[in-house]
Amino acid sequence: MNFQYTEEQLMVRDTARAFAKEVLAPKATERDEKELFPWEELKQLGKMGFCGIQIPEEYGGAGMDTIAYSLMIEEISRGDASVGVILSVTNTLAGYPILKFGTEEQKQKYLPKLASGEWLGGFMLTEPQAGSDAGAQKTFAEDKGDHFVVNGTKNFITTGANGDVFIVTCVTDPSKGSKGTSSLIIEKNFPGFIVGKKEKKMGIRASDCAQIVFDNCIVPKENLLGKMGEGFKIALSVLDSGRIGIASQALGIGVAAMEAAKEYGLQRYQFGQPITNFQAIRFKFADMMMKLDAGRLLTHRAAWLKDQGLPYSVEAAMAKLYTSQICVEIANEGVQIHGGAGYMKDYSAERHLRDSKVCEIYEGTSEIQRFILANSLLGRN
Repeated sequence: MNFQYTEEQLMVRDTARAFAKEVLAPKATERDEKELFPWEELKQLGKMGFCGIQIPEEYGGAGMDTIAYSLMIEEISRGDASVGVILSVTNTLAGYPILKFGTEEQKQKYLPKLASGEWLGGFMLTEPQAGSDAGAQKTFAEDKGDHFVVNGTKNFITTGANGDVFIVTCVTDPSKGSKGTSSLIIEKNFPGFIVGKKEKKMGIRASDCAQIVFDNCIVPKENLLGKMGEGFKIALSVLDSGRIGIASQALGIGVAAMEAAKEYGLQRYQFGQPITNFQAIRFKFADMMMKLDAGRLLTHRAAWLKDQGLPYSVEAAMAKLYTSQICVEIANEGVQIHGGAGYMKDYSAERHLRDSKVCEIYEGTSEIQRFILANSLLGRN
């Protein structure tokens, strides 16, 4: 693995960093407070090629590698974590499975719209009774010959209310357990697609999260993704890829929290000097730097392995587990460095802390990541 970024990767990082600083960060607090979906910002990001950064140029994408993608998500999340997760979901949970498992017709139909930002994508696995136990799916797709009829409910769907096309895991043969599930590409305008309850969240509030109900939803047969019975396999592959995105988002939140604490600490005087002069505070920043760098190395290792076509499930789980954990720790320390001011909405520190927590939950809880890692080392008895 080469630790030196390429010129293309640096260009992506620097472009995303400038956009995050100049466009996203100034209004991030307002979007958070008012739960404003970032339509205009996403249109701009689509024109910049960031909505389909890994989609090949032949399908309208930027054709970049996974390390460039990771750098982009980190920098965008540094400006606004809500925008970061929308980009992550569209890129890795919608675009990636269509690119990897889709037919040529499916790629031609959906990838250009996702890459341009004209459409936003989403992924539906979680249900009211199926969270970490993803094999307990109940949403059923009945094969009617030339189409499927889908009935069921999906929970906590990012871009559920504002997305356009979704990768949905459904049961197609209940007798086969997880091998009886299939993946469907479902558009929001298909009959029977109903947006249910919109969730009120602690953080990442500018990104919508909704319940989706399928009430005799009609899905054309050509919208089967991959083969019948491959739904669970596809879902696991998608989550492996998605964890690199969430790890990158966690890094961005952590950097933002550290930078906010640094700016405040240099200006906050106690006992006649900036609080950053005190060893107790300086050591906090030393730990933040070390943790972020370690998390970035873990994340970029997983990204590099993916780009080489090598197995990366364990490495992605490590990256997601570690970066989400240190993200929460750094955001919490950021509030502590701010003192009483950090508890107030006048400063971004409290938003970073609220945003950080979900990184330990979505796309596989920390407990699930540890489950994956333990199984890779010890096997399953």
